[in-house]
Amino acid sequence: MFRTLRRALCVVAALLLPLAGTQSSAFADVDAQAGAGYWHTSGRQILDAAGQPVRIAGVNWFGFETANHVVHGLWARDYKSMIDQMKSLGYNTIRMPYSDDILKPGTMPDSISFDGKNTDLRGLTSLQVLDRIVAYAGQSGLKIVLDRHRPDAAGQSALWYTAAVPESTWITNLKALAARYKGNSTVVGIDLHNEPHDPACWGCGDTSRDWRLAAQRAGNAVLSANPELLIMVEGVQSYNGTNGWWGGNLMGVAQHPVQLDVPNRLVYSAHDYATSVAQQSWFSDPSFPANMPGIWDKYWGYIFKQNIAPVWLGEFGTTLQPAVDQKWLAELVKYLRSTSAYGADSFHWTFWSWNPNSGDTGGILKDDWQTVDTVKDGYLASIKAPGFDPGPGPGPGGPGDPGGGNATCSAAYTVSSDWGGGFNAEVKVANTGTLPLKSWKVTWTWSGSQKVTSMWNASHTQNGATVTAVNAAHNGSVPVGGSASFGLGGAPGGGGATDVRCTAT
Repeated sequence: MFRTLRRALCVVAALLLPLAGTQSSAFADVDAQAGAGYWHTSGRQILDAAGQPVRIAGVNWFGFETANHVVHGLWARDYKSMIDQMKSLGYNTIRMPYSDDILKPGTMPDSISFDGKNTDLRGLTSLQVLDRIVAYAGQSGLKIVLDRHRPDAAGQSALWYTAAVPESTWITNLKALAARYKGNSTVVGIDLHNEPHDPACWGCGDTSRDWRLAAQRAGNAVLSANPELLIMVEGVQSYNGTNGWWGGNLMGVAQHPVQLDVPNRLVYSAHDYATSVAQQSWFSDPSFPANMPGIWDKYWGYIFKQNIAPVWLGEFGTTLQPAVDQKWLAELVKYLRSTSAYGADSFHWTFWSWNPNSGDTGGILKDDWQTVDTVKDGYLASIKAPGFDPGPGPGPGGPGDPGGGNATCSAAYTVSSDWGGGFNAEVKVANTGTLPLKSWKVTWTWSGSQKVTSMWNASHTQNGATVTAVNAAHNGSVPVGGSASFGLGGAPGGGGATDVRCTAT
């Protein structure tokens, strides 16, 4: 609600179940190595591939959704230094807004400085820059949630479609991103659409504006391309006459939950702001800020407290200039539950924003894109959480590399369909060593005259019956215990492989 100012400026540059005690001993400590692989949900918690609870505690880094078609600030700094600084401050996840424009062939980024920085981004498309950011974030132990922020760079839309960007394009592009990063568990989820608002409804049954039904259609489409992703579904503005922040009203979940084909993949997401974004009635209540937990319970907190699903506060922010905003943020941080007391049995969050150039909130960074706003960052200290399975850094002897261990991998080759004249196969690459993989190649031999007709998420060469496949730019980095995958088509049929080998490079 009332978000036009901030978005425009960005372009330019119920009955509540009681909590089980005051502390859950099972989640009092978050293992610093938790987070490997893809994630799934269990009740109100998010668990990693090994079943360990994790907490999303991160920042929004915007820009891909604007006319720059790339994260902001690269005119001032190298993207790797930016990610390094996020990690050093204790943030473990990046919410990455984008618009469908970056999915258009040949879309190029604007406003990147290559003067001694970002040199490996020169000449890359916007999607290829996103690949590099994903790769380095994963190597650094950060996760990424992709956020479909806008249909195009022109501005935010109330509904998930516009005349220029129909629902079919929205779903096609969501599936394309899910497939692009399939096997790369750095990208742990997709936020389907940012801040649905009036006339969007929840549970009204009108398919042209019922966001809950649209989220089911899109979520299932994403899961058909990669069933391991988390699906983040935001709220709406109004439900049964009760208004809230754009995307922040999840009251309808109680009667009309989102239902996905793949279980344990749904995360509900709310947005919440202070008076520096807009005035709301609760800020002037005589009981403020003591009234705020009840407000949050009503709009979205009950979902967590009733153990329905995890809740992720995808955006919240403030300039911290008015005293009321300072009280609001202090109360909100308390409500989100401290990591020291509750561990990962808590609300998830990504602060708006990392960028200083958000017009009505500012950012964690100050205007020089270097200096940290230590007051704002300090408010978040108690709800930060450990990073996820950090890699060894950019080279030998980097952080986390004790100088020993080895990088090894295995490959599982499976024919997924065969119709005689041709076949499709999938290959899963698993990191079986004690160091993260930087890149990999897989070789195999066919028994007949089969030839590769197409390949995705890898490139290949073929010499007779022997094929060698090499990772793509976005899936070469594989954490310890993680995996990547690629697929291929071949002809004729009978494409079972022998002597399948994986080499870490």
